[in-house]
Amino acid sequence: MKRFSKIAIGALLTGACAALAAAPAPWYKWRSKLDGQQVCAQTGLGHGWEKAGGPYQDSHCTKLMAAK
Repeated sequence: MKRFSKIAIGALLTGACAALAAAPAPWYKWRSKLDGQQVCAQTGLGHGWEKAGGPYQDSHCTKLMAAK
């Protein structure tokens, strides 16, 4: 019974640490290679797009993230 309790407590602590370390994905400005249009997205939009700026904290690509 004591061994099970230690394993359960260890699993709970591991899960709590992982949850605390999780952060939202950053946002980036993407520019169309076809017409230069820019959009803000968290993931790449495909072969016709290139990263144009970022990372940003918000979905409007206005608040730059602080450098680490």
